[in-house]
Amino acid sequence: MTEAPADSPAEAVIAQSETEAAASPDAPTERAQPPEVPEAPKSKAGRDLKAAIGVGVGLGALVLTSLLIRKEFFLPVLVLAVALGAIEVWRALTTAKINAPIVPIVLGSVTMLVAAYLRGAEALAVTFALTCVGIIIWRSADGAAGALRDICGGFFIAAYPCLIAGFASLLLAEPDGHLRIIFFVLVTVFSDIGGYAVGVLFGKHPMAPSVSPKKSWEGFAGSVVVCTVVGILAMHFMLGGRWWVGGIIGAVCAGVATIGDLIESSLKRDLGIKDMGNLLPGHGGIMDRLDSLVLTLPVVWGLLWWLAPA
Repeated sequence: MTEAPADSPAEAVIAQSETEAAASPDAPTERAQPPEVPEAPKSKAGRDLKAAIGVGVGLGALVLTSLLIRKEFFLPVLVLAVALGAIEVWRALTTAKINAPIVPIVLGSVTMLVAAYLRGAEALAVTFALTCVGIIIWRSADGAAGALRDICGGFFIAAYPCLIAGFASLLLAEPDGHLRIIFFVLVTVFSDIGGYAVGVLFGKHPMAPSVSPKKSWEGFAGSVVVCTVVGILAMHFMLGGRWWVGGIIGAVCAGVATIGDLIESSLKRDLGIKDMGNLLPGHGGIMDRLDSLVLTLPVVWGLLWWLAPA
């Protein structure tokens, strides 16, 4: 029986090198994986917190700058925001096969806001009525099928956000309108801030779990307290009114702002969508930021007109 020929010296050296490399503890056992990129920090609501803060600060700076340079500069900012918000609501309603006529709605939103600033509450009411007439005529030209559904959807958008946003024009038209807008923004925004901060730290009892699971009664209490304090300070130092008027407006606004959030959450759940849009990173759409602001507007306007006239 013949023996297998011995390996050549070169082959033996190669085999020994491979054996030593495999036995070495430093030898890689698998392909190197690329380093993981850390995700942007998320809020408790699942938002990109850094983007949300950056966008919020930018929007606040835009509003404040336009008001302080010349209050009329805020009007085009308001018109653009409301028109974009109306388009977002229109797109959201199309998911439920409600095809409201968007052209008369957008034209009506611009007309309502400008007319309210120039001519007051009566002009706001008249232009809203004319917008509704325009919606009926425009939609009727497309045939009878689904007309009632689409017209009702158009009326809804014309009222929310367009008509309600007209109260911002009424606030702005006052002699100290720029300060009244800032007062309104402060009490509404700090309602959200107070509710979020207290809700994250202490929230245990859901307020409306079927509509907005993240909202808690503890967070609502935080909204009321923070909003009341901000209302008192803003009323005293900005508008020169009685401090208790600011406290009342702040407390009421906290409740109305929370209701506004819940209404939009309910609407989005019914339509099966998470956000009204994606224009604002970390926030969603314009209407995702205007929901509480819009519903609070008539309340602030009415209470200031009654308790703290210009």
